[in-house]
Parts: sequence; structure tokens; C-alpha cells
Amino acid sequence: MLLHAMLRIRNVQQTLDIFTVLGLKEVRRFDQPTGRFTLIFLTDRKGIFEIELTHNWDQETPYAIGDSFGHIAIGVENIYDTCKQLQEMDVTIARPPRDGYMAFVKTPDGISIELLQQRPIGPPPKKWAEMENIGTW
Repeated sequence: MLLHAMLRIRNVQQTLDIFTVLGLKEVRRFDQPTGRFTLIFLTDRKGIFEIELTHNWDQETPYAIGDSFGHIAIGVENIYDTCKQLQEMDVTIARPPRDGYMAFVKTPDGISIELLQQRPIGPPPKKWAEMENIGTW
């Protein structure tokens, strides 16, 4: 049985803000002062899966993301509105929703998140249809 996926993060609030926009909510948090880390567990609306965010208090340098890690996929109700909201938070839209179905964004730690439209939504507005990819996704 799959229990959760763990991601190491440096900026707790920015990362939580992104996952909140994507429909996840914090369900529990454990501060470990002796180990100098915090574990934050997020779940989707139905409580089907969890993401564990690990914040090591003394981590100053960015984490290296392994070549074998790809991305996390999250279904959204309105991919255009979700991307607009994230963009307003200065989140990079690495792959815009040009097809009305899929987009990619990155967390402050460079973790790729694939956004997938859950129901037909119609053609993308010109802004998204003409937007170029940024970096990797």
C-alpha cells in the first residue's frame, strides 16, 4: 500500500501556498527540535494520497533533484484559473496549458508539478495558447 511521497523543501510557506492552490490541505505537522526538522503532511480533498514535506531547519543550499525523479501530477478543476492564480503568486508556469489539458509548474525548490484538467474545459485563451515553455518541466 502506498502511504505517501516525501519532498524536501526550504521555503515552507511558499510551498504550502502552491499546494493549497492545487487543492491540498495540511492535515498534520510534527516539529522535531532535537533533529531540527519539521514534517508537514498534506492530503487531497478525498484523503486518498498524502505528500510529506520535510523542512530541515538548517538547510541553506538548494537540494539537488535526482535524475530519476520526474514530477507529481495533480488534477485541477480549471487549469486556466489555477495557472493564473499561481502566476500571480510569482510561480513559474514552465509549460503553459496550451492544450487546455496539461501544464507544469515548479515549487521554490524546483520540484515539477503536472497539472491535469479533470473535465473538458474548452480551448485555451490566447494568453496560454501563445505562451512559450520556460526552462525544464
